[in-house]
Amino acid sequence: MADDVETMIVTMEFDAAAPDSLLAVLAKYVVVARGADGCRNIDLCASATTPGRFVVISKWASPAAQRAHFDDTAMVEMARACEGILERPPRLDLLEGLSAHDLH
Repeated sequence: MADDVETMIVTMEFDAAAPDSLLAVLAKYVVVARGADGCRNIDLCASATTPGRFVVISKWASPAAQRAHFDDTAMVEMARACEGILERPPRLDLLEGLSAHDLH
């Protein structure tokens, strides 16, 4: 089914050991990633139920654009900046956008 899907959605869940430091890293990443080729949208969210948990949700024009971004400098720099400020490794999930529409 993935070959038929045009939109990919990525969720990245981070549990912070140092919330202020992590928030700064993720906020910078979101701003930079918004300009990546194929990025349709990216949001940074704070969990309302788990203090210190942040979730980045991004929508990509294609699986190829999403894969390219994972090797991009912005992603690599964000991952390196997270060293020592997380409670555990981030949880990532790739979702096929079956009914994900842009609301322009």
